[in-house]
Amino acid sequence: MTGYLVRRLGPVLFAALSGCTLIPDYHRPALPVSAIWPQGVGYHAGSSTFVETAAADLGWRDFFVDRRLRALIALAIRENRDLRSAASAVVQAQGQYRVQNASLFPQIGATGQALYQAPSDNAGLSFAPGLRQERGNSAYANGNVFKYYQADIGFSAYEVDFFGRIRSLSREAADRALSQSANQRTLLISVIAQVATTYVAWLAHGEELKITGQTMASRGETLRLTRASFDSGETSQLTLRQVEGQFQQAAADYAQFQRQVAQDENELALLVGAPLPKDLPPPAPFGQQTLLADLPAGLPSELLDRRPDIQAAEFSLLAANDDIGAMRAAFFPRVILTASNGVSSLQFHNLFSRGGTTFGLNPQIQIPLFTWGQNEGNLQASGAMRSQRMAAYEKAVQIAFHEVSDALTARATYLDQSRQVNALVMSWADACRLARARFDAGVDSYLTTLDAERTFYAAQRNRIEVQAARYQNLITVYRALGGGWHDYTARPGTKNADNVPDPVAGVRHGG
Repeated sequence: MTGYLVRRLGPVLFAALSGCTLIPDYHRPALPVSAIWPQGVGYHAGSSTFVETAAADLGWRDFFVDRRLRALIALAIRENRDLRSAASAVVQAQGQYRVQNASLFPQIGATGQALYQAPSDNAGLSFAPGLRQERGNSAYANGNVFKYYQADIGFSAYEVDFFGRIRSLSREAADRALSQSANQRTLLISVIAQVATTYVAWLAHGEELKITGQTMASRGETLRLTRASFDSGETSQLTLRQVEGQFQQAAADYAQFQRQVAQDENELALLVGAPLPKDLPPPAPFGQQTLLADLPAGLPSELLDRRPDIQAAEFSLLAANDDIGAMRAAFFPRVILTASNGVSSLQFHNLFSRGGTTFGLNPQIQIPLFTWGQNEGNLQASGAMRSQRMAAYEKAVQIAFHEVSDALTARATYLDQSRQVNALVMSWADACRLARARFDAGVDSYLTTLDAERTFYAAQRNRIEVQAARYQNLITVYRALGGGWHDYTARPGTKNADNVPDPVAGVRHGG
């Protein structure tokens, strides 16, 4: 039965499935940004510690060397609820693509039926010999029962895609699935960067808490000695109040950093998507979270293939371009086929005999004559959607260029700023030593010592904040350049496996 269908309809189906579509030729829009990164003051090389591997190809397990941070990122990839939702969205898009792509092929099914009917005596029907059955009921006085058996395999309402309408819609669904997959990757590298950035903030606040605790202990001891001097009449009440103020400020800062450390831990738990495990590895020293101190920027054009948000925008643009092909095909006739191949008989025992074979074919053609502007309106709307998606794609490129440019200028200036604040801390540490010596010698009042200690404490905190901003900026550079797609860096001659597989592998673009 199926062989007969294939022989009859095979050439027609092959011609339909192998035909061209009416999708417009796609050309990637010209780069709407400069071909090179901004130059000049603030953009000089921040460090000579580079690697040849591009950031997008550098696995996050190789970039982040802090074992505790690695454990948190791995937990976030598994437990983060936004990533789970994005993964489900990818699976949904895959399913929608499979549903749409299945329309390219006839939905073949098998049916079987039996009919038993007893007409009235006045129906005037005649039956083959042997079909009479005696019934005791007066309603079947003649005993005439009509029997009919049938079994078929075939398909109904299959559209032969001569003008590529269904193929255009299938490719649109494929590009939407690819766009959703790229969106998942965008979220993936964003979550990794957020975990790392929050982790650095947690370490920085811990460092500030440590320095504040040491300062508070030192000032507490100074306050104790000053009170003893005041009680013996050797120190004025003004000096006592000044020392008390210094201690109280340190105590207030200590409470602040306790709160910030706790809030950072809460933020990490939210990003990870689960309570922080008690058996996490110990953290690496502050500033030793990444393998490198710098990353190569490459060229702006390389972002087009390395940033998943740009890829997602381009796949959305391709989907809109595919939709135009479907809207164009709506202007042409549609051929609908219904076909079946089977057997039928009035006797069940003869159902599968040689003479019981049946075949049915019902071709239809639908020609749009007067649509009153419906097809034209759909094509106009589809073209406008492509224009919107093109603008969104160009905007995504511009945003990426802006993010990388900002990260690059911050990279160099943070390095310079870090050098200066390190020198500032050393200067004020020496100033505190000299001020204390002058006070002990009776040359200066204690106000000079208090001012030097206050400035030294502020400089220490500022150094930590600048260092944290510098380390976080390196994470931003890594994310802005598309880093975080892979677990590990691809070795030469090997293929790097993404964290998220291609949802519709094998889909190709072209007429």
